[in-house]
Amino acid sequence: MSVDRELDGPALLAQLRGWAEAEGFSQIGVADVDLGSAEAGLTDWLNNGFHGAMDYMAAHGMKRARPAELVPGTVRVITARMDYLPRDTPAGWQAIEWQRLERPGEAAVSIYARGRDYHKVLRNRLQRLADRLAGAVGPFGHRVFTDSAPVLEVELAAKSGIGWRGKHTLALHRDGGSMFFLGEIYVDLPLPITAPVEPHCGSCTACIDVCPTQAIVAPGRLDARRCISYLTIEQDGPIPLELRAAMGNRIYGCDDCQLACPWNKYAQRSALPDFDVREPFEGVTLLQLWRWNEAEFLRRTEGSAIRRIGHARWRRNLAVAMGNALRAGVDDGIRTALREAHDGGSALLREHIDWALAQVPG
Repeated sequence: MSVDRELDGPALLAQLRGWAEAEGFSQIGVADVDLGSAEAGLTDWLNNGFHGAMDYMAAHGMKRARPAELVPGTVRVITARMDYLPRDTPAGWQAIEWQRLERPGEAAVSIYARGRDYHKVLRNRLQRLADRLAGAVGPFGHRVFTDSAPVLEVELAAKSGIGWRGKHTLALHRDGGSMFFLGEIYVDLPLPITAPVEPHCGSCTACIDVCPTQAIVAPGRLDARRCISYLTIEQDGPIPLELRAAMGNRIYGCDDCQLACPWNKYAQRSALPDFDVREPFEGVTLLQLWRWNEAEFLRRTEGSAIRRIGHARWRRNLAVAMGNALRAGVDDGIRTALREAHDGGSALLREHIDWALAQVPG
């Protein structure tokens, strides 16, 4: 893709910001395609095996850090931030989430996954943004990404001023915390670059200290193999025995590092209804979710990011959480439900059920 045209860059960027706001985005930035400074860190992370079973992280080599190789002709990357706290999120929401984790019989689902699948929301709105841009400048080469390709999203976000990379590896913004999604449009338009911002984590290590599995092995360095989000979503197969107790009642994702981050007192509510909490992903018990057969799981998770893990992984996660509830002295029919499901389950599920039943005190 190649474009040779005169652009009024500043005016076009101002228009882009207006169009983005109309689509529900909170912020727009523009980065160049030089991510050379990130290549050594990416190589080291992969060489350490910190990507776990996410083979796709290594499959594209350095294309992840070289936008112009991933999409030939790319000269700029438009980066976009979309806040995802539900519109009716109350003040003191972090305390409410911490309290949820202290109720062993209640299921804890990561906040971002309680509404509509963000991949669909962002992709559609980014494409409309690209269409508006084409309407203003004529056809141009571009590709839209939302956690959907070998893209160094946080690096691009930091380079374009969307925020800085926090010690938990997520993008952080002084006025928006980290409770937001990122999306990108690779373009062959020489748009004006927006400046990066200074990091403001200082000496704070709250995210590192709070991680239940010590997955943040150094500031800005995550061992995904220990991360509860990875274990409950990406990991296929058994959950490592030594990490099961630390998972508590977290059955899909984990927000602990974000709940502990002081900057998230500034996290913004979404402008969109898409991220409103869907029933029944808040205030639901483990036992209620355990009773779903595969057909009900598929029906209940239609349009949700949760659906991608499938019913088998969902049950595996629930079995671990139910074992942790039993260890905490919460039963309410959990033991009976686990025993009833044992013989008809897969070998993987039976092993997790056996572990769960062995957690009963005494």
